[in-house]
Amino acid sequence: MKRSLFSRRVTVALVAAGLSLAACSSGGDTGGDSPGPFAVWDPYPQFDGTSEWAKVIEKCGAEAGVKVERQAYDTSDLTNKVLLAAQQGTAPNVLVVDNPVVSTLAEGGVLKANQDTGLDASQASSNLVAAGEVGGKTYGVPIGANTLALYYNKAVLAQVGVDPASLTDWASLDAAMAKVAGAGKKGITFSAIGTEEGSFQFLPWFWGAGAQLTDLSSSQAVAAVELWKSWLDEGYAPNSVVGNTQTTSWQEFATGEYAFAENGTWQLGNAAKLGFEYGVIPIPSRDGGVAPAPTGGEFVTVPVQGQADREATAAKIAACLTGADTVLATDTALTYVSAIESVRQQQVAAKPELTVWVEAVQAAKGRTGDGLGTRYPRISQPLWGAVQAVLTGSKPAADALKDAQAAAASAK
Repeated sequence: MKRSLFSRRVTVALVAAGLSLAACSSGGDTGGDSPGPFAVWDPYPQFDGTSEWAKVIEKCGAEAGVKVERQAYDTSDLTNKVLLAAQQGTAPNVLVVDNPVVSTLAEGGVLKANQDTGLDASQASSNLVAAGEVGGKTYGVPIGANTLALYYNKAVLAQVGVDPASLTDWASLDAAMAKVAGAGKKGITFSAIGTEEGSFQFLPWFWGAGAQLTDLSSSQAVAAVELWKSWLDEGYAPNSVVGNTQTTSWQEFATGEYAFAENGTWQLGNAAKLGFEYGVIPIPSRDGGVAPAPTGGEFVTVPVQGQADREATAAKIAACLTGADTVLATDTALTYVSAIESVRQQQVAAKPELTVWVEAVQAAKGRTGDGLGTRYPRISQPLWGAVQAVLTGSKPAADALKDAQAAAASAK
């Protein structure tokens, strides 16, 4: 989720730009017989030209027989620049883009389908590929994934005699937090802010209750938001969660006062700097098992260029960037769990502590999956509004979610 905050403005920008593109020429095309440089755009400005990621791009370009020119932008910046470039006919040859944006760009005609370019996503796990499936076609290949799990403070749980391995459903998690609170510590911190970040953190509990995004007012959905509300009512979670980002909730966990924090793989670097020992367990489903958490991470895609030969070369670069022989170093640098099972096994062999994250990714779901595509942001916004209303006490859960479902159904 660190690089996966989906915005409704993507859809709005597409409509405003009038984008339904039959063809566009790449900004990297210089004309004539020379293939010209191939533009690769990505959302990783934190990696400069000396990084492992930049070296992989150069290698993949060389293997495809072309020179590549990389441009890196912040996630929101990248989406806006791609929309403008597509409108002007200067889209990059290869685009690495946030996974929830793929369906919107595909429906707007900005991306080429894998079936048309020869790009193959079959090595990647189907639950991750689903975020790039639109109208029976697949657009791009996931480069890796991050997702959510529960970090825990080993000392806090040991103090109250809770075995983390026993926390396999909501009841056992609640019982653990009751013991923690009884010992004068705090139960859990998370992000319930009124943005996509809040929806992202709520979805494991929503899906873990058996709820579906097509029915926000179901009894399962009510149970999920009532679970979060009960944590505030019992004092297990602080009232600050309604304004917490994932960063601020992590800062709360770092105080050492909390037993649990819901957060993602992107915090592993910070976790190593904590002043206490920590562990990680999957988020449990209501009645047991691992809850599906939403996937974060990017897809490597081929934008429409109107030239089959350049699109085919771009697909070769994209295939190299997402291939099993390439992605291990890249996914490690990005703190991603690989989309490819064989590479995940290598990651776990090198770092056994990644086992729980692999388990979480294997159970994860794309937010735009289940055929939702561009409908997702019209569902997510009422959902996070409902959660906020319940947590602040302005509405009971059933009423808030009934209103959310009506808003989602009427949104255009």
